[in-house]
Amino acid sequence: MENKQFQFKTNINCGGCLASVKPHLDNADGICHWEVDTNDKNKVLTVKSEGITEQEVISTVQKAGFKIEVLPTE
Repeated sequence: MENKQFQFKTNINCGGCLASVKPHLDNADGICHWEVDTNDKNKVLTVKSEGITEQEVISTVQKAGFKIEVLPTE
C-alpha cells in the first residue's frame, strides 16, 4: 500500500500547540510521519498516511482542540 500524503491548514502555531497535539497524532493509527510548518502562514500540517484517512486526521486534531481544514491544492 502506497503512502498518501495529506496537507491541512491549522492554527497550530507554536511549540506549546505542537506539544498539545503531539500525543494525539503520535497515537493515531495509520500515521507514519507528521510535521507542522509553523513558519508558513497556514501552519501547514503534513501527514504521511499508512492507512489513516483525511477525515480521521481532522477529527484527531479537532479532539486536541485545534482548528484544521484541508489545504486547498494550488
